[in-house]
Amino acid sequence: MEKYSLLSDPVGESSSMVKGPQYRFTLINDVVLRYEWAEDGVFEDRPSTFAINRRFPSPEFTTNDTGDYLEIRTSTFHVTYNKKRFDRYGFIISFSDKNTLWGADWRYGESTSENLGGTARTLDNVDGRCDLETGILSKAGYSVLDDSRSMLFDSNGFASPRRPGDRIDGYLFCYGRDFKRAMSSFFAISGKQPLLPRWALGNWWSRYYAYTDKEYLELMGKFEKQEVPLSVAVIDMDWHQVSGDHIPHAGWTGYSWNKELFPDPLGFTKALHDKKLKITLNDHPHAGIHRHEDMYEAMAKEIGHDTSSGAPMLFDPTSPKFMHAYLNTLHRQLEKEGCDFWWIDWQQGPYSRIPGLDPLWLLNHFHFLDHAQQQGEDGRAIIFSRFGGPGSHRYPVGFSGDTIMTWESLQFQPEFTATASNIGYGWWSHDIGGHMGGYRDDELATRWVQYGVFSPIMRLHSSANPWGSKEPWLFREEYKQVMEKFLQFRHRLIPYLHTMNALSAFDNEPLVQPMYWKHPEQEEAYGQPNQYYFGSSLLVAPIVKPRDRRTNTGAVDVWIPRGRWIDIFNGMIYQGNKTIRMHRKIHEYPVLAPLGAIIPLDMALKPKNGGLNPSGLELLVLVGEDGEFTIREEVQDDELASRNSVGLREIKISYVQAEGQLRFAPSSKQWRVKFLGLTSVPEQLSVSAGGQSLADVNVAVDTYPAAPSLVVELPTLSDDSGEIVIDIGAQPALHDVTASERISDYILDVQIDMGLKEKVGKIFNKEGNILSQIGQLTALGLDEGLTGPLMEYILADIP
Repeated sequence: MEKYSLLSDPVGESSSMVKGPQYRFTLINDVVLRYEWAEDGVFEDRPSTFAINRRFPSPEFTTNDTGDYLEIRTSTFHVTYNKKRFDRYGFIISFSDKNTLWGADWRYGESTSENLGGTARTLDNVDGRCDLETGILSKAGYSVLDDSRSMLFDSNGFASPRRPGDRIDGYLFCYGRDFKRAMSSFFAISGKQPLLPRWALGNWWSRYYAYTDKEYLELMGKFEKQEVPLSVAVIDMDWHQVSGDHIPHAGWTGYSWNKELFPDPLGFTKALHDKKLKITLNDHPHAGIHRHEDMYEAMAKEIGHDTSSGAPMLFDPTSPKFMHAYLNTLHRQLEKEGCDFWWIDWQQGPYSRIPGLDPLWLLNHFHFLDHAQQQGEDGRAIIFSRFGGPGSHRYPVGFSGDTIMTWESLQFQPEFTATASNIGYGWWSHDIGGHMGGYRDDELATRWVQYGVFSPIMRLHSSANPWGSKEPWLFREEYKQVMEKFLQFRHRLIPYLHTMNALSAFDNEPLVQPMYWKHPEQEEAYGQPNQYYFGSSLLVAPIVKPRDRRTNTGAVDVWIPRGRWIDIFNGMIYQGNKTIRMHRKIHEYPVLAPLGAIIPLDMALKPKNGGLNPSGLELLVLVGEDGEFTIREEVQDDELASRNSVGLREIKISYVQAEGQLRFAPSSKQWRVKFLGLTSVPEQLSVSAGGQSLADVNVAVDTYPAAPSLVVELPTLSDDSGEIVIDIGAQPALHDVTASERISDYILDVQIDMGLKEKVGKIFNKEGNILSQIGQLTALGLDEGLTGPLMEYILADIP
């Protein structure tokens, strides 16, 4: 397994260590302390599943050894230790007041209720909430990660259990409210998230169903006809043989195509590839390789297995010889037949023949490294599997498991996804729409799709139940149209998502971040766990409860940080530093961007399959503050742009508010720019390329009920056209779109008594004092469900 060796630097600097016969402390940096106890005095320097790097520059610290006690002091913490086996009486760490919530002590073995949570191994059969493992971040200002029982990696690249005996191996993170620093330390020790393939960011189709090749290809054709783009075709377990007298097990494991369903596997996979789709096959490996499998003899020869009695080759992830053949013989053949990456569907727990070796970890680790080997120098590796514990972020993408189709399941998923970033796990893929059970609710399914579009991986999924499949056209027309629009928008988002993919891999910025990552000092940031940042420029507040049938709107409480923000879908402007209840009809979703934001989209309103660089880009630009954005996109083999070490090129865009100028390089694309919140064409509008005025520029204005915006569309330009400058005049201001149109539409649409409707209308039928309007509305004695939308329209842009 040498070629799968993990790149690591696991031995800490000797100058950073303080040790005795049975204890060792390693000061990783001035934020992280590693503490070890070894009964036999042998300490661990091999990389673990969590900690692959421990060598960093030594921080400043002092020690004081009184004989009975050892003290270690840094700028952030003070260790007091009695040199005995760790316990709460003899191993104590005090923190400086600036680095914890109360300046409290930590005693070995104690946990804190202030931990902000991590994630869980799976959401299988979860209907609502489940317990979360702890993460790195805590409101207490410190956290502890116990690494005592994780697997290790030997110099030959294979996994090994811990040495026997009484051993403790832990890491204490001390960071106060500097959460970004804490997570940077985590990624430094545990490794960064890898860069995903661009195509993984599009829509995935998945269903546990015994399709024939004809049915599957016809379905993919129907998606194309409906102009709903896809990038990944998931083939669940029925791609292989699952039943018959010749199969001596339950049928979950299989490595031979079911020729009754797929008589021509190569033709089938080629047809999917011709549609610009990547393919993943489901693999339940636990039953091993039996004599009915096509690759039985080849595998047996590879590992020296006696086939005379037809005995099976049992699945043994603890055997390097078996794992080498498993990857290089068994799976490689299926990859030659069209499988682009693997869905590793391990559900049999953390136990193997060797105590301490977790089969899920072994599968994730070696499958991912094997895929990386196959992709070449600039390739992007990917697997699809469950979370195995700290360090799993190195092996994306996560499969969260078989959830139940209920509102309760949807209500938990945004929080579950956001807190996963607290353990570095940024690429969850959920069963969007739910897998099984529950009930049919078209509104639920639609809100789930909307959430999926604004989640790390968008994968539609369902069970074999004939009434539960997630094709948009199987839902009522109102919901079908919304689903299709949002699935199209997911592919429009890929230029933005791929840039965030790079930021995640290189700058430790997961795509989804809880609000407190950027606002750790504001208590409100902890009060809306379902709300999150989606990349650098968007704030998303999913609607996870049914709408009020009278107002036809779903509601969600949103804490808006300081500044002014615009909903990119409806153009509503909000003043920040407050919490407000937002109300949205089924075709709307609360997605806010701050002034100065620049958001790149695919210009095509209905993109095609796959996830390649688009030929045209649309920039959403929010004036009012300076802004900049650097698009990262793939360099295609036939392009002349210079390659960097990861095969990405950059397109830098900047906006200067004082001048009212947007600047960027053309990059052989067609460009459309939408200045959100502007509803008229400035007299001084000009567009130039390389200092020369551009002709053939189309200018238009989108007005209510669309998101109000000034639209400037440029002709296709070559790379050597020079810098593009769009000048809309100095200090442009957002146009004050009054709430009167929204209020009028609301009163017309709301399902209430006509007399009451008339009373509400009279309050708002003319310009009036806001306080007076609120007072009159309150006097009507209406419940919040009816008054909420009106209050939002009135107060949205008021400090």
